[in-house]
Amino acid sequence: MTIANSKFGTAQPVKRREDTRFLTGHGRYLDDTVPSGALCAYLFRSSVAHAEITELDVSDAETADGVHLVLTADRYEAAGGKNKMNASIITNRDGSPAAAPVRPVLAKDRVRFVGEPVAMIVADTLEQAKDAAELIGFDYDDLPVHMDPTPGGPDIHPEAPDNVAYDWGIGDKETTDAVFETAAFTTKVDIGDNRIIANSMEPRGCWAQMEDDRLHMEYSGQGVWGLKGSLASTLGIDKKDVHVTTPDVGGGFGMKAFDYPEYFLVAQAARTLGRPVRWQADRTESMLTDNAGRDLVSTAELAFDKDHKIIAYRVNAVSNLGAYNSAYAQFIQSELASKVVMGVYDVQAVYFSNQGIYTNTTQVDAYRGAGRPEAIYVLERAIDHAARELGVDPLELRRKSFIPADQFPYISATGELYDVGDFHKVLKRAEVEADLDGFASRKTASAAAGKLRGLGVCYYIESILGSPDETAHVEFADTGRVNLYVGTQSNGQGHETVYAQMLHEYTGIDIDLIDIIQGDSDRIAQGGGTGGSRSVTTQGTANKAVAEKTIDTFRHFVAEQLGAHEVAFEDGAFRAESSNTVMTLIEAAEAARDQGRDDLLNITASTTLPGRSYPNGCHVAEVEIDPDTGVTEVVKYTVVDDFGVLMNPMMAEGQVHGGVVQGIGQAISEHVVYDEDGQLLTATFMDYGMPRAADMPMINFHSEPVPSTANVLGMKGCGEAGTVGALAAVANAALDAMWDRGVRHADMPFTPHRVWQMLEGT
Repeated sequence: MTIANSKFGTAQPVKRREDTRFLTGHGRYLDDTVPSGALCAYLFRSSVAHAEITELDVSDAETADGVHLVLTADRYEAAGGKNKMNASIITNRDGSPAAAPVRPVLAKDRVRFVGEPVAMIVADTLEQAKDAAELIGFDYDDLPVHMDPTPGGPDIHPEAPDNVAYDWGIGDKETTDAVFETAAFTTKVDIGDNRIIANSMEPRGCWAQMEDDRLHMEYSGQGVWGLKGSLASTLGIDKKDVHVTTPDVGGGFGMKAFDYPEYFLVAQAARTLGRPVRWQADRTESMLTDNAGRDLVSTAELAFDKDHKIIAYRVNAVSNLGAYNSAYAQFIQSELASKVVMGVYDVQAVYFSNQGIYTNTTQVDAYRGAGRPEAIYVLERAIDHAARELGVDPLELRRKSFIPADQFPYISATGELYDVGDFHKVLKRAEVEADLDGFASRKTASAAAGKLRGLGVCYYIESILGSPDETAHVEFADTGRVNLYVGTQSNGQGHETVYAQMLHEYTGIDIDLIDIIQGDSDRIAQGGGTGGSRSVTTQGTANKAVAEKTIDTFRHFVAEQLGAHEVAFEDGAFRAESSNTVMTLIEAAEAARDQGRDDLLNITASTTLPGRSYPNGCHVAEVEIDPDTGVTEVVKYTVVDDFGVLMNPMMAEGQVHGGVVQGIGQAISEHVVYDEDGQLLTATFMDYGMPRAADMPMINFHSEPVPSTANVLGMKGCGEAGTVGALAAVANAALDAMWDRGVRHADMPFTPHRVWQMLEGT
């Protein structure tokens, strides 16, 4: 059922309902929910990147003023804690399992990166905990530090000779090599993808307390069910005795989707002391210990026929994993990247290989896009490189190899089933919206002002990831309001608005009466959390299913109330057959409650998507470079996206804006820098190049939808797409600006000093 021209229904640009709460200081973030009288935890961390621990004396610390507990690895283990973090392991291309060294919750014999947790102090105040940490006797024997993300060097783990975590590959290598041998033209380019830090507005944190012999943990994360299971298994607690909640979350970007040592330590401290314990990272602590993103180098090769159509593609990537396997790190730049490794191009001769290397740095895992930005960046940089070598228009080169619209559904070389797409239509719209015909005059104007102007294009495709299963539950409360329980977790995307729009659209319930309930493992039986742009497709499908089930559940009851044989549901109400008598769902729920029909007041539905969806689109960036200073500015930016059916166009545009800003940030200014001893040199905002509002252009967003067939709503997801497309668009534009000055290779980030060096040939 659809409400015609509904002001608050789907496809309408409804303003975010939650913003009133956030902007007036009524948001409830982690720091707002800490129980009264909670003790404060502080982590004593390694100050060196690689060393054998020879002494760890906490005797003075545990007798310091205000200290209640000091946890070391031995004490944590003695209390029943499993001193091992969970991590998923990939299978090598030879069929053997990848390396699986233990990542301890607390370092025991050796430390392997600066910031690794060694002990935790719990005190009345944070200041007392920090003071006690100064009293810890920590001595060590330095070990050689391995910072080069290539095989070899001093071993970090005995389980990983030459520091190789995994050696993975996909595709037909022999066929691909044979095509290269007979190709009319081939090209090869090395492409770096710099490491970044997620830097969510709200740093990581958690608190825990015992409630009626049950552990309750609240944390700033992207889902409650994964941590619930991890806490139970790691601390040896029955799963039913673990309650995990999440309040409002100030950003996640993939970084907050995984377990971290602090969660287990805080939980164990609360169990030991019988008092609430809190931990909150400060910014430098986050920069030292949050899972980082990207950090790989790829060699990409393309083969073309005589008409310049791509006929084969080879990529070899080497990824820096950091000191340990993070939760999903081994899969990010291997299996997940392979989902879109050939992008939107009709090429079946493909071979993609990826090695993961351990270094004495912080772990790397998912960051907005999780493997898909990495893959698209390499491919779209390689195509631009080929266009320059061939001396052809980069847009025309792309067009020659697009998957034709009439070939969908299309199975890619790596086995992905692309359901729909019309890439020619999207690219044509992007040319118009970006005014490519006017670029030459804009470049001339920039030159007159002493600036170098460049144009860059990226055509991306993304694979929506995460569990295809999701559940929704509708509850008619005795207050007259309606609760919609969902299995995803908003990190700022606007779920409260979009999900309320959906339920309003399908049931006619006043949107102002709908409350979205999320982030509570007791109130919601299961859920997949948020990540991989899955929320709107998986949860949206479940929302539609529960709405339809709610209508069907009430249908017979309403017919009895209206004295009708049958009732229809249209325009937001039940209507008796051949009658003007109507009853809304709210009225039906009130009648059911009055008659003791509580069985009608709670309805649950679960759904499983039959396949992934594939948002795609074209990003066009223009940059200006000051050759005297190397300052690079993105001065014009256009996006044309195919997200399928949009639930809320305004919010989709906002998601694209956020993703593009993060992409521009990585391309222009963000860069994690370590010294040769493994010390992080970019550990504050004084040193790490976070993009500012003044650095951003106006971002022009346009929708050119081709509805997905992989879900009943025709949606494709949009949360990460902005970042997937932005990296190559900006990087290609920067190289284009410098091309006439003789620059033939350029890697991110395009900081003033690096750009100046490129232009000067130094």
